[in-house]
Amino acid sequence: MNIDKEIDTRGLNCPLPILKAKKALSEMATGEVLKVVSTDPGSVRDFQAFAKQTGNPLMEQTTAGADFIHVLTRR
Repeated sequence: MNIDKEIDTRGLNCPLPILKAKKALSEMATGEVLKVVSTDPGSVRDFQAFAKQTGNPLMEQTTAGADFIHVLTRR
């Protein structure tokens, strides 16, 4: 998967990872892919809800050690 932009939100808790992702997505073109790295366990369900509410598809969610990785496509 080709990642167009990556943001690091490690150490930030809800709602900051979502707010930073929203800002990043607003600066991206349709079809571009955003990767968000977070350490907030709540971000898993937060990004699922965010994707449903905004229509930006959540392509992947994975865990790597203490990191939660979310990959979204800009609608």
